[in-house]
Amino acid sequence: MVDLADDPTRLPDEDSPSPAVATIEDDAPLAVPSDPPKRRRRQWGTERPRPPLPAVHSRPSTAKLIWGRVAIWVTVSVWALYMLTVAVTLLFAGAFDSTWRVIEAVSYLLVISVLTFSALMYLVARQGAYERFARHRRADRAELDRHFSLSHGPLTVLVPSYAEEPSVIRTTLWSAALQEYPSMRVVLLIDDAPDPADPAVAAKLDETRRIGPEITRALAGPAAEFRDALARCEAEIAASGHADEDLLVRLVDAYTAAVDWLRALAATHGREDHVDDFFVDEVVLGLADDLDATAGAVMTALDEGASVPAERVRELFRRLVWIFSAEVTSFERKRYASLSHEANKAMNLNSYIGLLGGRFAEQQTELGLLLRPVTTAAEADLDVPYSEFVLTLDADSVLLRDYCLRLVHFLEQPENAKVAVTQTPYSSFRGAPTRVERLSGATTDVQHILHQGMTAHNATFWVGANAVIRMEALDDILEIDTVDGFEVRRYVQDRTVIEDTESSVDLGEHGWTLVNYPERLSYSATPPDFGTLVVQRRRWANGGLLILPKFWRQMRAHRLAHKPMAIGEIALRANYMASIAWASLGLVFLLAYPYDSRLVSPLVLIGALPYFLAMASDLHYCGYKRTDIFRIYGFNLILLPVNIAGVLKSIQQGLTGKKIPFARTPKVKDRTATQLLYVVAPYAIVGFSLFVAWRSWSDGAWGTLAFSAFNAFCGAWAILANIGIRNSIVDTWIGLTDWMWVDASPSGAGSADADDEGPDWRTVLRQGHPAPGVPS
Repeated sequence: MVDLADDPTRLPDEDSPSPAVATIEDDAPLAVPSDPPKRRRRQWGTERPRPPLPAVHSRPSTAKLIWGRVAIWVTVSVWALYMLTVAVTLLFAGAFDSTWRVIEAVSYLLVISVLTFSALMYLVARQGAYERFARHRRADRAELDRHFSLSHGPLTVLVPSYAEEPSVIRTTLWSAALQEYPSMRVVLLIDDAPDPADPAVAAKLDETRRIGPEITRALAGPAAEFRDALARCEAEIAASGHADEDLLVRLVDAYTAAVDWLRALAATHGREDHVDDFFVDEVVLGLADDLDATAGAVMTALDEGASVPAERVRELFRRLVWIFSAEVTSFERKRYASLSHEANKAMNLNSYIGLLGGRFAEQQTELGLLLRPVTTAAEADLDVPYSEFVLTLDADSVLLRDYCLRLVHFLEQPENAKVAVTQTPYSSFRGAPTRVERLSGATTDVQHILHQGMTAHNATFWVGANAVIRMEALDDILEIDTVDGFEVRRYVQDRTVIEDTESSVDLGEHGWTLVNYPERLSYSATPPDFGTLVVQRRRWANGGLLILPKFWRQMRAHRLAHKPMAIGEIALRANYMASIAWASLGLVFLLAYPYDSRLVSPLVLIGALPYFLAMASDLHYCGYKRTDIFRIYGFNLILLPVNIAGVLKSIQQGLTGKKIPFARTPKVKDRTATQLLYVVAPYAIVGFSLFVAWRSWSDGAWGTLAFSAFNAFCGAWAILANIGIRNSIVDTWIGLTDWMWVDASPSGAGSADADDEGPDWRTVLRQGHPAPGVPS
């Protein structure tokens, strides 16, 4: 794997395909792309293609653990020292002699305190992560094979998808299908309109629908071959009681055939971008190298005349069957009037999870196509096997080959019987061609560390992109409603756009816990341009405040039950849900309000140093530059309006009780255009910072001058590097002129006549003729 990762554009040699490859090609040809799409042009300031970090975190040194604890105590001590020596002294000395001056001082102390608290939570979380990495011991491969030799029910992988590119979906489904698991069903939950009028959209949807059957057909050849090999192995072992030399030779041949097939798949998979490079090198060729190493080990045992236990040989044959036995299919909830059509990922997942373990017949009615429960397989048009575990996987994510084995093995240990969700918080694909994607990837990889540390304090949150979930736990948080006469099942809450966070709190209310498995086994795409980043970060900032009351009720219930939550858990969870709100608003106050210079002290800077030094160290640990800390600071500065907008949306939803829809933004030459506000606001931040710096120079307020000048420099650099002057002009023009354009009605001038014809006949049969004044 190392030599391939060093040159991710090189394809393996396929001049001598094995018989297994020929067999598979006869059954289900693997399409070879003729003209691969041109890659996105690489910007300056990005990193060159490089291998990802290892799945198992490197063990932190003793010095790193010690300095982590020192950073925590320094932060707390400096904050306390500032409060005593500056704030309290000035207040009691009567330095603030008016009510407004007192309010000003108290507000400044509050802002400094909440920002310090967020920095402290960062330090606490990272310390917990490194201590977990130091203790983690990976389960041996032989232990996994023995564990799954026992009978296991199917694992259902759910991949929700809406308007995704087929190439992106194909990569994700392949990474799921090649998981080493005894029995697996991979279901693509297509949420597009089932009958689009646009021919281009319809063609894209048809291609998406074909992906599952294509993968299933491609796997059918090796699956049948290796099942036959396993059957012969078991028969011979049952007859002789041991694995002879001939059986070991056939085992090596089978593994060699699987290696050749995987390398052929790698050669035929298009390499459109760095995500495809990762999939080919780390998933497909990584699995091939793993199997090749196993074949080499067996061959060495043969050469040395050593015997391999019969059960171990059976397990090795069984492993090949697991790899190639996945069933890949798709499901479209919007085809059925009896399922929810609410436009969010949560209800897409809920619609299918609610069908698990049931049999259904399709019934055409005046309301549309319905799913009616039936009792026998002969009556069923749709048979959905029950799964003890469900894996949810975003359509732009990729799993390493042993993700399912390791996480399900973890859940099935007796001490983890009350763990509802386990996941590996996703990492970023390296070698990003744009500066925005590189920086957002850096923050993603640092967040991976923080999420691992939250588990150390029982403060884990489900992060959505991937997770293995216990169905028993989902049944505990199930809510059943009736909408338009149909039963709607909600396992995952859809009240906010961060449905995974609210579901984490729901699971805690029922006594379940969540755990982040301490390895890097999942990867997900990060935004490639500023417009896409705005959409993502605005969604992340929207909803946390709405969930806080539910968390407070849970905390109170624990206290009444004489099982109070630990202070670390409370602090980390509260910070996770609300820090975007208080940190964003606090930073606005520091940027905009001319606080009394007597409140500004070097102690404030000293108190922030452990946080920034720790993040710089974490960036280096994740393979980035320590100096990226300054780029990330400017990056977050220009995202300040986005975070505030998300917070305000949360407040709006809290006041009105209406769910906040999240609209998609227009595309401009392979990038997402940024809304006018979020283009103009960063320039306003830089301009205002320059104004404050000029005024501070005039007043001799050198501390404020340094802070404002630093903000202006970092913000200006972030605008140039991540938005760009040309894109700013284009997006500003679009924002100023977008109101002039309206979408043409597909029916043209006849649309008004169509309205005059009255309601659709299905609507009349269901609702009756509308009363006067009631819109139809």
